[in-house]
Amino acid sequence: MLSDTIAAVSTAIGEGGIAIIRVSGPEAITQVAPLFRSRISLNEAESHTVHYGLIVNPGDGEKLEEVLVTVMKAPRSFTTEDVVEISAHGGVISVRRVMELLLQQDIRLAEPGEFTKRAFLNGRIDLSQAEAVIDLIRSKSDRAFSVALKQVSGSLSQRIHALRQTLIETLAHIEVNIDYPEHDVESLTADFIKTKSSEVMEGINKLLKTANEGKILREGITTAIIGRPNVGKSSLLNALARDNKAIVTDIPGTTRDVIEEYVTINNIPLKLLDTAGIRETMDVVEKIGVERSRVAVNEADLILLVLNANEPLHEDELALMEQMGGRQALVIMNKMDLPSRLDQKVLLHYFDPSSIVPMSVIEEEGLDKLEEAISALFFGGKLESGDLTYVSNVRHIALLKKAYQSLQDAYEAADQFIPIDMIQIDVRLAWEQLGEIIGDTAADSLLDQIFSQFCLGK
Repeated sequence: MLSDTIAAVSTAIGEGGIAIIRVSGPEAITQVAPLFRSRISLNEAESHTVHYGLIVNPGDGEKLEEVLVTVMKAPRSFTTEDVVEISAHGGVISVRRVMELLLQQDIRLAEPGEFTKRAFLNGRIDLSQAEAVIDLIRSKSDRAFSVALKQVSGSLSQRIHALRQTLIETLAHIEVNIDYPEHDVESLTADFIKTKSSEVMEGINKLLKTANEGKILREGITTAIIGRPNVGKSSLLNALARDNKAIVTDIPGTTRDVIEEYVTINNIPLKLLDTAGIRETMDVVEKIGVERSRVAVNEADLILLVLNANEPLHEDELALMEQMGGRQALVIMNKMDLPSRLDQKVLLHYFDPSSIVPMSVIEEEGLDKLEEAISALFFGGKLESGDLTYVSNVRHIALLKKAYQSLQDAYEAADQFIPIDMIQIDVRLAWEQLGEIIGDTAADSLLDQIFSQFCLGK
C-alpha cells in the first residue's frame, strides 16, 4: 500500500556520530509534526530545509531526543512522497526511543527495500536502477562503485529503452501489414524485420560483451588459495589482505576451514578463500576442512596453487595439477628466499611460463608480480574506462540472452518467409524480455524477491 506512512532506521545499528530515521508517505510531515518542538512547525516548513529541535512525547510532554529534522516535500524526494529524515544521536537507546514514538503515530515499520520499491512504483526509477542501488551499497572497489553509480543514473536503462523502441516500431509495422494484408509486400516486410532484428541483436551483443567483466566487478573473482599444508597459503592471504586475517604457524594443518577475505587488486575485487592444506589425513576435523577445500576449488573462478620451492614436488601436488587442467590458475613458487629444490621443468609441462610466479611471501617479494598476473589474466592488465556500460546483474544477463535468441528466431523466420503473425510472437517476446530488465513487464513476485534483498532503511 502506498497510502500509508512508513519509517525505518537508515543508518547502521550501533554507536555512531548520528543515526538517521527516515519517514515516507503522504502524511509523513503531518504525522511527525506533533512530535517535533521547534521555532517553526513542520507543517509550515519549506521543502528541503533542515530544522533544529526536540522530539517530544505528545502524551506527557517528555523530551526524548535532541535532533535535526530534514523536510522533503513530494514529488521532490527519493520516493516522490513527503519525506522526513530525523537525525538523532547515534546510539541504540536514542534511536529506539524515537522509533517507538513514531510507530505509535499510525506509522508502520518499513519492509526491507520499501523506500526504493516506492521510488520504483512511483516512477522515480526503473527496476534496473533500483537493483543498481544494491550494487552501489555492496561495491567492493572504486570501479564497481562507478559502474553501479552509472546504472543508478540510468545508463543501462537508456540503452534498454532505445532497443525496445526499435522493437515497438517493428511491431507497429507488422500490425499494419496484418490489418491491411492487401498492401503488404512480403519480401519488403521480411527485409524490414531482418534489418530491425539485426539492429537490436547487435545492441544486445554489445551489452553482453561486457557481462563477464561486469559480473566480476559486481561479485568479485572467487579465488581459491590451495596447496599442501605449510606451504604459505595463509601467509599469502595475509599479504594480499595487508592484514593478519589467518593464523600462521609452522604446524601443518593449522587452517582447518575455508577462510574468506575480500581484497582489491588493481581495482579488481577478489574473494580470497584460504583453504585447508589438501592431504590425506586421519584427523576427523582436518578431513572435513580438506573436503571443504576441494569444494571451494571446484567453485572458484581462479586458483592460486602455492608450492614450496624449497621442497621437491609431492605426489599430492602432481595430482592437484592434473585436476586443474583448463582452469584459470596461477602457480606461486613460494619460499624463493631458500635454496630451490623444486623441478620447474615439471611445472612447465602443466602451466605456461607466464602463469608461474616466483615469490617469497615472508620477505614480501613478488607480490606485485602476482597482482599484475591476476589483472592480466582477467582483463588483459586493465579495465575499460570512459562511458562503457557494464552489464553485471545475472538476471539482466539471462534476459538479454533470451531476448537475443527470440530475435534470432524472428530473423530466421523472416528469412524463410514464415507468416508475419507468427514472427510477431518472437518480436513481442523479445520486447517483453527486455522490459523485464527495467521492470515494465516484471511480475509482482519478482519485485518482492528483488526488494527483499535490501536493508531495512533503504
